[in-house]
Formats: sequence, structure tokens, C-alpha cells
Amino acid sequence: MFEWKSWLGLIVAVVIALIAVVIVVGAVSLIVRGIARRRPGVFETLAPVRQRLRVLMAVVAVWIAITATIPIVDQNILDILNNVFKVAVIAAGGWLLVSVMNLLLGRVLVRYPLDVPDNRVARRVRTQVQVLRRVLTAVVVIVTIGAILLTLPGAEVLGASVLASAGLISVVAGIAAQSALANVFAGMQLAFSDAIRVDDVVIADGEWGRIEEITLTYIVVSIWDQRRLVLPSTYFTTTPFQNWTRNATELLGEINFDLDWHVNIDQMRAQLKKIVADSDLWDGRTANIQVVDATGGFVRVRVLISAADSGAQWDLRTLVREEMVGWLQQKNPAALPRTRVLMVENETRPRGRASIDPQERGLFSGSAEAEARRQEFTGAIPLQDNVPENLVGPEETDADEAQASTAKRTSTD
Repeated sequence: MFEWKSWLGLIVAVVIALIAVVIVVGAVSLIVRGIARRRPGVFETLAPVRQRLRVLMAVVAVWIAITATIPIVDQNILDILNNVFKVAVIAAGGWLLVSVMNLLLGRVLVRYPLDVPDNRVARRVRTQVQVLRRVLTAVVVIVTIGAILLTLPGAEVLGASVLASAGLISVVAGIAAQSALANVFAGMQLAFSDAIRVDDVVIADGEWGRIEEITLTYIVVSIWDQRRLVLPSTYFTTTPFQNWTRNATELLGEINFDLDWHVNIDQMRAQLKKIVADSDLWDGRTANIQVVDATGGFVRVRVLISAADSGAQWDLRTLVREEMVGWLQQKNPAALPRTRVLMVENETRPRGRASIDPQERGLFSGSAEAEARRQEFTGAIPLQDNVPENLVGPEETDADEAQASTAKRTSTD
């Protein structure tokens, strides 16, 4: 007689359990394929869910087979084995739950495609779904880990100690992770406040690009030259930035020309109408020319044109600028900017007070009064007679002695 409570019975039970799982999974696959015929592409999206469901069903089936047929009677070993299968089932269940959540959110995104002209609502929904997916995934992971810990012996004591020290831990964690928590809350605020969305055209940190990814802590901007600008979420909540697709994608473009005063504005308007009419980039809303300034020897002409989005607006601006420059060179060369220089030759200088004699303008010359003033400041200084002997220089002393000897010799003769 076959004994199920044996190692051979255990192996047979495990094989039977796996065969049953394969049969159930095959039946479910046939049902899903039949339903998916009405909606193409649905069966392919179920691939991650089907794989994880197979893992969960296999773990549960093997657990039941081993529990029913294992020949071991030691209760400690059986408890360890049951705990291992509990952990495996909880982990597989959390894994499957994340896959189901991603499937449901993915089906929501299918209803809002981005490859349509007006995709503002689709971009908002996609942004919110991405942030919600990350939040729910984090919640499922935390709950799964908590459920696994509850299956382990002593988890109640561990939970009590964690709750007792939750206040201190929260304070320490809050101080240590202020910037990270600020980015998390900023990311959630941006996702649900509709300030920016995925695929929005923005100018951030002086760069022009599109919002490529929004996470809980950072935002990736795809710049026009294929670079990626990664900014923290708090940047978009604390720093002003430009969102070119906040309410609509239509934009106005500006082109400025500094031209000569001989420019013919009416002809420029006619040429502009011709250029935009022949281009598919123009959306038909605005195309005009205005003289906005006339200083510095030039006339500033502003061309204002409209386009359906930022890319078309950039290309239309460059097209109009190139076509208009060529037209000015060929058809209206008098409008090209010029710098004028006025040449002046043999110009008579204006005289000042011609009735005044130039000689009367001198301070020390030109008049009797001026000459007297010069003599006063530059004339010889007379010497006084009674000069103390100690103030007489050596040369003057020698001259006096020579005069005295000469006088004495004369008197002797």
C-alpha cells in the first residue's frame, strides 16, 4: 500500500501540485486569450502578471503538498518550514500586487495618448499616474516587509520597541532627511497641482527642453541638444521657471530687424504674408510687422508670427528671418542698415569776444598794470646796509678786507 507520509509520497505530491498549477495556468491563459481577441494588445500587457501569478500559485501548491505529506514529526522543524513558506507567499503576493497595480495604471494611460495635437490632459494624467505608481509601490513594499516581520518569532516585541522609540526616531530622521523629505513633498505637490507635466516645454536653469520624467525627488528635463538636466523637485517649487505649454501649445514668435530709414514697411508686410502662406509651420493666427523703435540711426522693425507649438515656432522664425534677409538684399537694398558720416572741411571757428585785445588778457604782460605786477613779483630784492656781522657771508667779508687794505695803501702814498 502506498504511504503518503513518506519521502516518496512527498515527491509525488509536489509533482502533482506543480502539474495542477500548470493545468490551471493553461486554462486561465486560454480564457484570457479568448477575451483578448476583442481587444488586441491586452494579452501582451498581462505577461508580467501571468508570470508572477504562476510563481505565487506554485509556492502555495508546493506548501500545501509538503505540509500534507512530509514525514517529519519534529514540531520545531515544521514551524521553521511553515515560516519559510509564509515569507515566500507574502513576498510573492506583494510582487504580484505591484504587477497588478502597474497593469491597472497602464490601462489608464492607454486612454490618454501623447501623440495627439492637444495632449495637455494626457500629460497631466501621465504625470499623476507616474507619481502615484511610485507612491503605491513604496507602500506595498513597506506593507509586505511588515507582514513578513510579523510572521517571525519575536516580531511583536520588535514592533513594541519600534513604537516606543518612534518619537525619537522620527525627530532624528526628520533632521537628517530634511532635504530628501522636502523633495518628496515637492514632487507630490508638482504632480497634483498641475504646475508641470510630463512632456511640458519649459525653460529651467536657462535651458530649453521638455519634462521627460517626474519622480518624488528629482525631475529630468530633456534639453533640445539631447542632454539631460536633472533638477531637484524643490527647484520647481522655489525658483521661477517658464512653462510654454501650461494651458496650450500655441506660441508667438518675435523677429527684430535694425534697418535703414529708407525701408518700405508696406512691401515688407506683403513679403511676410507671402512667406508664411507658403509654409506649413504657420498656424494662420498672427503674422504682422510693426516699427517698434527708431533711434540710433536705425529703424527697429518687429515681425510677430504664430505657430502651433514651440518646435514649429522656432523653425518658422528661422525661415522668416532667412527669407526676409534675402528679400531685403535683392528687392529692397536701400533698407539695409547704413552708418552715415558727415565730412566737414574749412569750417570757420566761431570767435569769442573779438572786441577785447588779446594782450589785455595777460596777468603779467600786455598792459602797464600787468608789467607793474610782474616787477613786483620778479624784480631784484634790495639789501639792507646795517647787516649783522654774523649774517655776512665769507665772500662779502673778503671783499670788505680787500677794500680796506686798498684804502690804507692809498692814504700812505
